[in-house]
Amino acid sequence: MTRRRSRRILPTLSVPLVLVAALAGCGLVGGGDSGSASKGDGRSFTVAAAGDILIHPQLIEQATADAKETGRGVAGLDFGPLMAGIKPVISKADLAICHMEPVIGTPKGPFESYPNFLIPPQIATTIKDVGYDTCSTASNHSIDHGYAGVKRTLDTLDAAGLKHTGSFRTKKDSLTPLIMDVKGVKVAQISFAFGFNAHELPKDKPWLVNQNDLGRIKAAEKRARSAGAEVVILSIHWGREHHPNPSTPQLKFARQLARNTGIDLIIGHHAHVVQPMEKVDGTWIAYGLGNQVARHDVPTGLTEEGVIGWFQFTERGGKWEVEPRYEPTLVEIPPDAEVGADGTPVEPAKGQVKDYRLVDVAAELKRDDLSDLERSRLRLAFERTEGTMLNRGAEKDGLKPLTEMPG
Repeated sequence: MTRRRSRRILPTLSVPLVLVAALAGCGLVGGGDSGSASKGDGRSFTVAAAGDILIHPQLIEQATADAKETGRGVAGLDFGPLMAGIKPVISKADLAICHMEPVIGTPKGPFESYPNFLIPPQIATTIKDVGYDTCSTASNHSIDHGYAGVKRTLDTLDAAGLKHTGSFRTKKDSLTPLIMDVKGVKVAQISFAFGFNAHELPKDKPWLVNQNDLGRIKAAEKRARSAGAEVVILSIHWGREHHPNPSTPQLKFARQLARNTGIDLIIGHHAHVVQPMEKVDGTWIAYGLGNQVARHDVPTGLTEEGVIGWFQFTERGGKWEVEPRYEPTLVEIPPDAEVGADGTPVEPAKGQVKDYRLVDVAAELKRDDLSDLERSRLRLAFERTEGTMLNRGAEKDGLKPLTEMPG
């Protein structure tokens, strides 16, 4: 197995054999060694993309507790243990794409939850350490805190070494495509959102965040192609919250995009639950990847389940073929603390979750020390995610799990 030099795998985590691959680095176009791949048939690279990153108050409390245990982090917060479970998958991709849903604040807060999110900047360094290269930043929460919030979010991602697109500090930035060199292939990412809740784009800054529109998306793709992009990936915020099935407008717009653009892959967000993948006129569409990490006020089970989309791009006959895979994830939520009659905390029962942790479901199921309760919970998450992934017939077009569910 050849690893990226810039990426380190946690020693306590095992890497599924299916992920073993020879990988090269991912950098900006024109920067560093872009590899020795030559143009023509046979060029290939992998993309990993996952769902919404939402840092609710309970996750900040977990990062506080973890910082006390690890002695790491900044300003008393360490999000590393929370997200470590997905590092073996994300860090193996040639290009890893996150979705930064909320606005980023300052290290010591104050922080805010719904409806106007403001989250700790410490999460950005964790996202980078997990293995992400770039983030989409266009969402319905992008302008919760106006222009200052957009600028601070992008400044924080820059400081962490993460690329980004979808929201912008200047008009010039909004017209400059994000193109990355991925194993010698110029790959562009564009990012759009359906709207911004009760907020409106500033009249003097209509370019602040990309808003869904077929014409605007086509124009963004054209700018990327003109700048040399060979592959264009669209991250799009759309659909209905908490609905596993894509909405009728979502399906209609997906078909417009597939038939009227040359976009190579469409990655959806916003529903906070997993939605299916589907191949439309040759274009793979992941309607919704669920939550990567979140803790809603009323967990439903579905809101804790997510999926990492894994896409193998291969050039054949001058065209790019995409082979999709999916890896179910789960945010494990501990039960509310119980206190005994004498006022002392009651220890959780065997098999109960003790900390908030984002886990790779297939990897967890390989553990020998799982209780029946833990195994049942993980199998349910895998089977439910698998059922959703395939419920629009994607299996006949080649969609499979990245890692088969262990028996």
